[in-house]
Amino acid sequence: MRGKRTQLRRATHADVERLVDWHADPDVARYWDDETFTSVEMAARIARADVDAWIVETNDDDPIGYLQVHPDGLDMFLVPSARGRGLGPDAARAMAEHLLASGSHRRVTVDPYEWNEPAIRAWRRAGFAEVSRGHAPDDDHLAPWVLMEYRSEC
Repeated sequence: MRGKRTQLRRATHADVERLVDWHADPDVARYWDDETFTSVEMAARIARADVDAWIVETNDDDPIGYLQVHPDGLDMFLVPSARGRGLGPDAARAMAEHLLASGSHRRVTVDPYEWNEPAIRAWRRAGFAEVSRGHAPDDDHLAPWVLMEYRSEC
């Protein structure tokens, strides 16, 4: 799958160590509730039946991030050196358009933390609009979060 500046490919077992290393970076882990994973745990994560794991790459095949598709929407991170260049919004937009066009999702949502303004701005640039904010911590969130929905006209 391709965006204008990125491409996405399914994560495979060959990506496990890269993903473990990425999650070990404090500047990635802080956006994922400080979770880190062993190789065995990561292999199990990318093999989950209810989550599709993708590697975000530049159009030059340089791996720069991770995107997961779950029944409720998307989660994504880019490695710190890839941030701020519009690559995340490009990859997110490509995936959201694909999910809607394929009919696998009737709506695509994201749920960044309220404190993560850079992510909220990036999701907006991708075409997501804020639906509601101030959601209380729950099983999937350690802090208040924002619900955003993809709207291609954004």
